Amino acid sequence: MLCTRLTNARFLTMDPDHPVAHDLGIWRGRIVGLDEAVTSLPAHEVIDLQGATVLPGFIDAHVHLAWTGFKEKTPSIAGRTGIDEVLAVVEEAVTRKGSPGAWVSIAGYDQRALGRHLTAAELDTVSHGHKVFMLHDSGHGCVVNTAVLDLLPAGTPHDSGFLAEGAMGAARALRLPYSQEELAQAIGRAARTCLAEGVTACAEAGIGGTLFGHSPVELGAYQLASEKGLLPLRVQLMVSADRLRPVAAHEADGIPRALDLGLRTGFGGDRLSVGALKIYTDGGMMARTAALGSPYEGLDHSGQLQDDPDVLADTIVDGHLAGWQLAVHAIGDRAADVALDALERAQRLRPRPGARHRVEHAGLIRPDQLPRFARLGVSAVVQPNFLRYFGDDYAAIMGEERAPWLYRGRAFLDHGITLVGSSDRPVTDGSPLRAIQFMVERASESGRLIGSDEGITVDEALRAYTVAGAFACHWEDGLGSLTPGKLADLVVLGDDPRRIDMSRIGDIEVVTTYVDGRESGKSAS
Repeated sequence: MLCTRLTNARFLTMDPDHPVAHDLGIWRGRIVGLDEAVTSLPAHEVIDLQGATVLPGFIDAHVHLAWTGFKEKTPSIAGRTGIDEVLAVVEEAVTRKGSPGAWVSIAGYDQRALGRHLTAAELDTVSHGHKVFMLHDSGHGCVVNTAVLDLLPAGTPHDSGFLAEGAMGAARALRLPYSQEELAQAIGRAARTCLAEGVTACAEAGIGGTLFGHSPVELGAYQLASEKGLLPLRVQLMVSADRLRPVAAHEADGIPRALDLGLRTGFGGDRLSVGALKIYTDGGMMARTAALGSPYEGLDHSGQLQDDPDVLADTIVDGHLAGWQLAVHAIGDRAADVALDALERAQRLRPRPGARHRVEHAGLIRPDQLPRFARLGVSAVVQPNFLRYFGDDYAAIMGEERAPWLYRGRAFLDHGITLVGSSDRPVTDGSPLRAIQFMVERASESGRLIGSDEGITVDEALRAYTVAGAFACHWEDGLGSLTPGKLADLVVLGDDPRRIDMSRIGDIEVVTTYVDGRESGKSAS
């Protein structure tokens, strides 16, 4: 007997052998058959989906769950465009923080809305003895007051209180780590938000590191969240390369650096597992720290690498030698050069064709870099909603020649490069449907077309959030398509994205989701 049969729906399976179905059978959390293979079988529960469209659950291959959860509960200056408005929010948050000298966190900071960066001196006027930490929305910078600057190691570079990249990491390191309980609650909040948008599996993009980590025992917080029932979707954890340490492994292993006990990609189960090693090579476009081959339009600099190129390359190579899948953060084209050079060297030293290394963001990729991606078998994990919401700004700072190279779609596919969709939430909107709409129409919110030749079909965009996401995370045996034998993770939509005008795709209702064959919010029968 089936546990559940879903009927009267349009199942877009993403499986070329059976692309569309009307019935789907579930037994013990797995898909056991489609259409006539299950329509006559008895079932404990038969659910009439009343003509809805059903897809494999969306896979968001690059998110920050803990950060998302904390941001939801942090005072925010998002939407404020005046310095006085911002300072009023900060002062209110400081006033609510009763403990003298306590840390006060503020979210939603983006200098573009203000026309310039805030300064430590301005924050001092409303700090009242507290330590103020205002995180940039990109995650690649912060503004702090003098009370924080005075605690930083001598020589930490800053611009009147604005700290970028490693300097920001130094400020983060001053704070006590979050408790595992706090982390678990934040992770749970973010996971529920993902599920509401149709995401049933995601890859957490970097735990335990200087830039985005929250605790030296952060992995345990995800285990705690799972144990407490706070993790309603599948999560794969990328580990920051900061955690690599020299090891005295056997010479036959050829492992110069590793995590304790040799932990690497693939450890865990189908609900919580360890994924790629996360390596940062540059910053971000919002903070103007992405490393470019030539200067930003209107600025006298080209961003920055996170470290000396040789140091970055050695980390990439050592991670490869230790058996990791690599997720190399590279937004600018100069950073992509560093990543590709190192990945090529790593594969030459120890060929691993099945490693499925990834470049996270691939924000600005020159035409000459595309064949290298393809030759190395590197996936491009992009964030389409960056251009939906920030595209006007990004196009302006790249200039006419480079703007069409931003967050490519068609060029990756035409070169045989796996194109993977993701959000980088909470940097921007996490909705896969809105991202899919952008991948097709390439229009920012203002209606500006950005790299219109990079538009792809709806089917190709859906694959980026299902089949390709599963491949990038080594999940293809269980996820990514509605194929018998795979896990019963589904998203039920109020309309078919292939049958409506592309301008309406982002507004399709997510009716419900199923994980392990159970509707979100319901217990096992």
